[in-house]
Amino acid sequence: MLGGGGVLGAHEVGMLQALDEAGVRPDLVVGTSVGALNGALIAAAPDEAVERLTALWRSDVVRTAFAGSWVARLSTLARTGTHLHPVGPLRALLAETVRIQRIEELEVPFQCVAASIERAAAHWFTSGPLVDAVLASCAVPGLLPPVVIGGEHFYDGGLVHSIPIGRAVRLGAKRVYVLHVGRVERPLSPPRRFWEVGLVAFEIARRHRFAEDLATLPPGVEVHVMPAGVTEPLSNLRYRDVSQISACIDRAYEASSRYLRNSGG
Repeated sequence: MLGGGGVLGAHEVGMLQALDEAGVRPDLVVGTSVGALNGALIAAAPDEAVERLTALWRSDVVRTAFAGSWVARLSTLARTGTHLHPVGPLRALLAETVRIQRIEELEVPFQCVAASIERAAAHWFTSGPLVDAVLASCAVPGLLPPVVIGGEHFYDGGLVHSIPIGRAVRLGAKRVYVLHVGRVERPLSPPRRFWEVGLVAFEIARRHRFAEDLATLPPGVEVHVMPAGVTEPLSNLRYRDVSQISACIDRAYEASSRYLRNSGG
């Protein structure tokens, strides 16, 4: 199970490296937002996922998906009135990287979630065009346009299920490995600046739902929340800042490797 969180999705790559070395192989992949992107590559070729995801993230996937100078971004916003980036570069990147047309063709069963605007509800993609489903799950409001599928508009899955552990359990999973972006490990404190207010409010909502899901697990379900190894307070993370991608991967790998050695997970 892979959660959402933009550029911090690099942490999930380090966690996957640790799981792969420990011999853990998925028989179900559930993802949201950047976790849907990472998850699709895992489900497409689990034996090659570590190598492919490491190469993808270290090759500046974030700047590819969110390309453009401030002038270009403001021009896009002026033209559309709703977002800073066109979806084309991310679509091209996904199509080239995944190279699988439909969800049903993936090697491992895969589902991802997006938020329906018209229904104000979660929508789980379980079949159909893979790239469209992942794009819908990754459509961050304000950064990317909503993705239209079947006449319905979809935004980022993190709006409705940021860490969708409950979905994996409802699908019958008995052992769940939670690959997240590290936010749940970061101390949360009252906001001191105006721009921190929305960030803290969103974190309260995402952490509350995750805690509730963990507290209400049915008997017989084993959950491993992989550590990202972060301890510093949550800050305003720039969505195009790629300077820490390698550090995120390495830190999560080391922390998750220690966890697996100590837990026998």
